[in-house]
Amino acid sequence: MDQWAASLSEEIDVPARALRAYAVADLVMRSQNPACRISWATLAGIGRIESHHGTIGGLRLGEDGRPSRPIIGIPLDGSPGVRAIADSDGGALDGDTRWDRAVGPMQFIPTTWARYAVRANGDGAPPDPQDIDDAALAAARYLCSGGRDLGTGAGWWAAVLAYNNSTEYGQEVFSGADAYARAGTGG
Repeated sequence: MDQWAASLSEEIDVPARALRAYAVADLVMRSQNPACRISWATLAGIGRIESHHGTIGGLRLGEDGRPSRPIIGIPLDGSPGVRAIADSDGGALDGDTRWDRAVGPMQFIPTTWARYAVRANGDGAPPDPQDIDDAALAAARYLCSGGRDLGTGAGWWAAVLAYNNSTEYGQEVFSGADAYARAGTGG
């Protein structure tokens, strides 16, 4: 997998470390929930939009799977175009005790993280939304929830719109995911 990720990384401008996380999440879900049919390319499409694969704003994704600085989104305070979500975790994940903020490379709000978080490497440490491995697997679990089959158009759209209920968002994820999948299969 490391060789595949390193080779594809240069072609599609996605850090190899992120590609490895997306691919592992895909493989785990094939074992845990094969009916979901999620793909690494869908996770990469979401990672591209949410944080440019953990490199937004000049950040670097380390070999440990964490960005060089924590990724913390804007306050979800009800300002124009932003949903209002009052703090749900006492600021534990985002440092904000008034409003929730999306965190990590896959941009989880604390309530969603609490429901789908998982430690990808099984080392017993708490799941970390800043860790691309944990975040990618949690995103896969979230996308697959509710019995969704991402191998169908309707299932894929339902999953992506559950992640962010915006047609434009879904179209951007699709564009990236499609390009990544084509590059990953040599077509």
